[in-house]
Amino acid sequence: MRQLIIGVFTYSFAIAQTPEYLNNQIDQLADRLERKVIDWRRDFHENPELSNREFRTAEKVAAHLRSLGMEVQTGVAHTGVMGLLKGGKPGKVVALRADMDGLPVKEKVDLPFASNAKGIYQDKEVDVMHACGHDNHIAGLMGAAEILASMKNDLPGTVKFIFQPAEEGAPLGEKGGAPYMVEQGVMDNPKVDAIFALHAWPGLLGTAQYRSGPMMAAAERMRITVTGVQTHGAKPWGGVDPIVISAQIINSLQTIIAREVDITEVPAIVTVGSIHGGVRNNIIPEEVVMEGTIRTFKEDVRQQIHASIRKKVEMIAEASKAKAKVEIFSGIAKVTYNEPSLTEQMLPSLWRVYGEENVMVRPFVTGAEDFPFFADHAPGLYFFNGVVEDPSSAYSNHSPYFFADERNLKFGMKSMAQLAVDYLYLNQ
Repeated sequence: MRQLIIGVFTYSFAIAQTPEYLNNQIDQLADRLERKVIDWRRDFHENPELSNREFRTAEKVAAHLRSLGMEVQTGVAHTGVMGLLKGGKPGKVVALRADMDGLPVKEKVDLPFASNAKGIYQDKEVDVMHACGHDNHIAGLMGAAEILASMKNDLPGTVKFIFQPAEEGAPLGEKGGAPYMVEQGVMDNPKVDAIFALHAWPGLLGTAQYRSGPMMAAAERMRITVTGVQTHGAKPWGGVDPIVISAQIINSLQTIIAREVDITEVPAIVTVGSIHGGVRNNIIPEEVVMEGTIRTFKEDVRQQIHASIRKKVEMIAEASKAKAKVEIFSGIAKVTYNEPSLTEQMLPSLWRVYGEENVMVRPFVTGAEDFPFFADHAPGLYFFNGVVEDPSSAYSNHSPYFFADERNLKFGMKSMAQLAVDYLYLNQ
């Protein structure tokens, strides 16, 4: 009951701080802009671009922001775009972020605007698709930018629009994504006081999901190289078989989470996603390379998992007279952490857009994001925007069948605009 009373009070406080005519203006403009935002989304969906190659996307975004009278910076972290909207009154600086890159996936959704785009990924030509909903993020934030630009004179502060490349990861050998944007100063000049972002999610259309504190996992890439002694497949005793040893290692790694980590506190993941070795059916190769991912929510659990991986891999290899090398690449994505006080303060904004009954706390998400690199420099709030009518039959993000109902776009556009306006008025 006490939480309910606090929630109602906070909601009333937020509404009291933001002029009602601005709230109504957000609603009216979102209705008016919906068709335009849908058209943008269809265009981006039909013309996706891979990480650090979002040239056409960035050009369209920059042209739109310039048409709204903003200061626009392009070429940030290769293809990123930043727009600055200065309000008519002094105040805080709030940032809104959308990611722009597609994935090397061949679309299998039957749409009139389905992607037939191609790109180069790891030196190979691949199909490209917006299989993670970033097309929705771009179009929705462009709509929010138009809404906020129309009320510029009433804003007590500044809004920074960050259109980010390479959220899915920069090509090998290149810098990219949120860390590179931060390195190039997007959170400074002027310094950002709070940052918000959303993600299209196969949750129920018209709902939002969030979690205060840690929400999404830290992600690390793992590579294990097992070196044996090559021999004829008909004479396995003449060498050391890295394929059999790799199989033992894979099975052993699965016991780390199942038997060593207390998953009643927070979840964790160790997954081997690829294994490569050998060229012929009758040759035992010299080397096998495995790659995988590690997902964690706490630093002590992360260190525990690292130590266990290294020990198991090295001891299994040694017991079979092989050599093994473990490499763990960190810094890909840290824990996505929603600052609790900011989350509590801004929940009424989401309630206004979705309805209080449609804004829900969700369990931990073992997927990962690079949004935390922005949130290292200002408190952040990241949430999921539901995009399907029937979550039970929906395909997940990164699937070639991933589909987002276009009606989600108005919710995304409105929520980003509402968060920006409410934050600036609440923190005058």
